[in-house]
Amino acid sequence: MIAFNRTAGIVPGKTAEMLAFAREIAAHMKRQYDVELEVMMPVGGNPQRIAWTTRYPNLAALEAVNERIMGDRAYWEMIAKASGCFVAGSVRDSIWRSV
Repeated sequence: MIAFNRTAGIVPGKTAEMLAFAREIAAHMKRQYDVELEVMMPVGGNPQRIAWTTRYPNLAALEAVNERIMGDRAYWEMIAKASGCFVAGSVRDSIWRSV
């Protein structure tokens, strides 16, 4: 099992906009790719962060979705529209495997 996590910093004052965007992306991923994204915010540490997490059966499944996203105009339009909510350079991805 592969766990994919993406985290990003939220620009101060943009939390509500970021949450709306995060839910919009999660709904799009479910509709277009049948991928369940869980939207998360930290309990401790820097509160100006958000995360999306999901699981795939293997790396090939993750790569297949990523390849489809590259040509998904609606996805990229949503990203562009919400770009003012992200702290520049703060997006981080991590991929973990079950052992």
